[in-house]
Amino acid sequence: MMGPGGGMRGGRGFMTEEEKANTPKVTGALLKRVFSYLKPYRGQLTGVLLCIVVSATLSTLPSILTGRIIDEGLIAGDLPVLVRLILLSLGVTLGANLIGVGQSYLNTWIAQHITFDMRGQMFRHLQQMSQRFFTSTNQGEIITRMTGDISGVESVITNTFSNILSNVCTLAVAVTAMYRKNWILATIGILVVPLFALPTRRAGKTRWTLTRQAQACNDEINGILNETMSVSGQTLVKLFTREDYEYGRYQEASQRMIRLNIREKLAGRWFMVVVSTFASIGPMLLYLVGGILMMRYDAQLTVGDITVLVTLLGRMYGPVNQLLNLQVEWMRSMAMFSRIFEYFDMPVEIRNPEHPLIPKEAHGAVSFSHVDFSYDGSRQILKDVSFELKPGHSVAIVGPSGSGKSTLINLIPRLYDVTAGKVLFDGTDVKKLDLSWLRDSIGVVTQDTYLFNGTIRDNLLYAKPDATDEELLAACDQANVLEFLSRQEKGLDTVVGNRGLKLSGGEKQRLSIARALLKDPALLIFDEATSALDSISESKIQAAIDPLVESRTSILIAHRLSTILSADEILVLKDGQIVEHGRHEDLVNRGGVYTELYETQFKPRGLEQKGEKE
Repeated sequence: MMGPGGGMRGGRGFMTEEEKANTPKVTGALLKRVFSYLKPYRGQLTGVLLCIVVSATLSTLPSILTGRIIDEGLIAGDLPVLVRLILLSLGVTLGANLIGVGQSYLNTWIAQHITFDMRGQMFRHLQQMSQRFFTSTNQGEIITRMTGDISGVESVITNTFSNILSNVCTLAVAVTAMYRKNWILATIGILVVPLFALPTRRAGKTRWTLTRQAQACNDEINGILNETMSVSGQTLVKLFTREDYEYGRYQEASQRMIRLNIREKLAGRWFMVVVSTFASIGPMLLYLVGGILMMRYDAQLTVGDITVLVTLLGRMYGPVNQLLNLQVEWMRSMAMFSRIFEYFDMPVEIRNPEHPLIPKEAHGAVSFSHVDFSYDGSRQILKDVSFELKPGHSVAIVGPSGSGKSTLINLIPRLYDVTAGKVLFDGTDVKKLDLSWLRDSIGVVTQDTYLFNGTIRDNLLYAKPDATDEELLAACDQANVLEFLSRQEKGLDTVVGNRGLKLSGGEKQRLSIARALLKDPALLIFDEATSALDSISESKIQAAIDPLVESRTSILIAHRLSTILSADEILVLKDGQIVEHGRHEDLVNRGGVYTELYETQFKPRGLEQKGEKE
């Protein structure tokens, strides 16, 4: 939006083709939902409205007083009146500015509290979403909705809504004051305003189009630089002797950028000429018609009156221009709210039952009864899976990649819900159990260990915030971490770095086991806990896992034989179905899927481990 001087007064006044295509349908329901976030702050909103009305009125008074300063002070030659009117004008201006500060404070206060409410609501809602949502939705998109879109609400409240009210009030006061002075000159002035506003929009659109083209060209240049100036890119350019080709690409894009920049700058100069010309038409017409009226027809019209009308006309340019662009800003705001509400309206798949069961004690027994599961409703991942794990026993699940092993264990803590059949925990359908109780009763150690950027203590306390140092060290002892801790200068207060990057894979995995043990879970699940580790790290983790498997109800998923030899039973999963089950000694000689896995995957290390055991 452009003011009389040609400077930008807000965002661009038109929509891109992409924005037009994604423009939401503004309905009563949408508006009601948007304004529902303003309801808790009705008192503050009333204060903002009063500030806007008073500020708009006061800011118009200096323009009106200008006429009296000219007529009663300068032309009449009355110095005391001149001084009094000037001081009054300064006082009114100061008052309007102070009220404007109050309005800005209230606006910002409301905006910050509404964004706080929305962020909290969004964070809580996303925490309740199932694992399916996070595996199928781009993480960057989630963060954009949480940050960019919700942050944009502040701009809507502090700019769009308040600008609408402020501009309408300013125009109403200015038009009223002009008609009180002289209806003929007021009408002429109002008819002239579109002559300024419409060319401003046209020229602004031309400049924006050129700016977008220049930005696209700049992105292309940056892409060339990123590709060719990286180590890998430069190596490729040199090996294929493409230096001249890349130089030509860079030069061609740079020349296009120069041409676009020149056109944009010249369009700006022509725009200034147009704006300045049309901005002068209104005042000149008022001076001309006002002079004719004053000299020939209306002896009561004064020089001060004409000056007031010209000044008020100048105050109308900005508000009119902004209101002409209101539709664009309004639609952008509605589009942003629509994107936010789209996330709010996503159904929560995994909910706590209305009357959840909370058993007094957990034993960790698991039973799958004819379980089917599909992520998208078309391709089945698990088909008619049934098995039983008794308290104090352990079961190992093996199978080719993609057979559904990790999916199977994700159904126990209800990271997903079954498509058909039942998963029972201690004899009760997991869908009937309290979700927090169920997940507190299960400890999971995954292959991809995640540690927060903090200390070892912080990461362990995540499982049990009130744990004492003695409990932390006891868990570390069980997880075979004490030797590592003793070598750290700061012990439990050692910083692990982002995602634990300051630690080795084995150290992270053992800390993950210690963290799971702090929950004191009835059921321990190891999901390929050693598959990505070297033999030394694996042996240390295996030394931690073996006694745990013997003392707790456990489920183990593994690619390595060492992890599953101690299990009471082995389940062989293929294409989402349990095709074999039994002990290692029984399965290895059957000539089935397990035998094939043993020959191709387990045997080289398995024989060595078996020899060591003997």
